[in-house]
Amino acid sequence: MRTLMVTPTYQEAEGITAFVERFEANREGFDLLVVDDGSPDGTGAIVTELAGTRPWLHLLSRTAKDGLGSAYRAGFVWGLERDYDLIGQMDADGQHPPEALWALVSALDDQRADVVIGSRYVAGGDTGDWPAYRRGMSWVAGTATRRATGLRQRDLSGGYKLWRSSALRAIDVASTTAQGYGFQIETTMRAHRAGLRIVEEPIRFGVRTAGTSKLSGDVVWEGARLLVELRRDPWSPGGPSA
Repeated sequence: MRTLMVTPTYQEAEGITAFVERFEANREGFDLLVVDDGSPDGTGAIVTELAGTRPWLHLLSRTAKDGLGSAYRAGFVWGLERDYDLIGQMDADGQHPPEALWALVSALDDQRADVVIGSRYVAGGDTGDWPAYRRGMSWVAGTATRRATGLRQRDLSGGYKLWRSSALRAIDVASTTAQGYGFQIETTMRAHRAGLRIVEEPIRFGVRTAGTSKLSGDVVWEGARLLVELRRDPWSPGGPSA
């Protein structure tokens, strides 16, 4: 099956080459699409140069920073238009291990799933070197999200996922609205409403190798607001917005 991983970037010039090389060492047939939001540090130019000798590496350049959710939507649509069978998502900062790519595929096939989440919080998963306060904050956020949405998955904010293309079409991913990290919750919520099978595969969360985190107060606020909106969201498979 043709498989594509989508990776949004903004200001990742310092670490993008190492990420591509690590991905290359573990790709075994995966293609990679970098969606760059006009990084002033030249991230897109570096990817263009790397792609010159790597036909499996692609760049989707956008003119300005427009949010994580928007970048993923653009990347998913790009992949769907090119008839990839499986389309995944991962970060370029080293925290999502490329070494786990085929474990995600195996989980998708073995459990006959529609989407698999690379999870830090199921048996065998790990948050790496996170300090206790960050683990605690993540636990509180996860508990609140599950209570607000009724979802059972342990790692609802996780951004390391693999989707069947049919699942992305079923949730009408292009019509999602979340711009920040809430995109992860919104898409999983739609998958649940569409009756899709969602499973979790344990991963060990890595350490950011370069650059700076994009998590900000605005992103956290957007995620909290999204939880309220999701409870009122009228979307349903085959509904007016689908």
